[in-house]
Amino acid sequence: MRETIKRLWPEIDWIEDLQLREQVTDTWIKALERSSLQAEDLNRIPFTLLVPNCPITFMEHKRCVVHIARDSARAMHSFMGRALPIDLDTVIAGAILADVGKLLEYEIGPDGKSRQSERGEALRHPFTGVALALECGVPDAVCHIIAAHAAEGDLVKRTTEAFIVHHADFMAFLPFKNPKNIKLKTSG
Repeated sequence: MRETIKRLWPEIDWIEDLQLREQVTDTWIKALERSSLQAEDLNRIPFTLLVPNCPITFMEHKRCVVHIARDSARAMHSFMGRALPIDLDTVIAGAILADVGKLLEYEIGPDGKSRQSERGEALRHPFTGVALALECGVPDAVCHIIAAHAAEGDLVKRTTEAFIVHHADFMAFLPFKNPKNIKLKTSG
């Protein structure tokens, strides 16, 4: 299973803290073990159920968010680091884990399409993601990012790292809310 996670998430190796790297990996393993989804499903299911016929997969979105978050954190550190400390490992780990709870929120229905699971109707992915992460010993600073990355986080005071991941996530989501922005592949 560790090899599967490494294939899904080469970005885990960006986390310098080896213990945190293991905790992030363990969280993804636990999520896959408890999910009705298989690892290969993550490369074909849509990243959101909120965009009809979403053309971007879960892993395309997730990996994009991690790259945006890391690059944003680096730029902020370069220009504002003397006044605004940023823990890059926390940003990367938080971005990788932000949607891990979707593995419990989503399922594939009898029609072969992604849908919200019964658990997902009761508990959105920030909640199940934090539960999985805490079970694996993930530090509170990273769990805060998981909890605060979506709309639920609008009710808490986000850390700098949580703001970075939140905005990276929405940068890779909100343009899809306007159908005029979406270019569908044409054959040929």
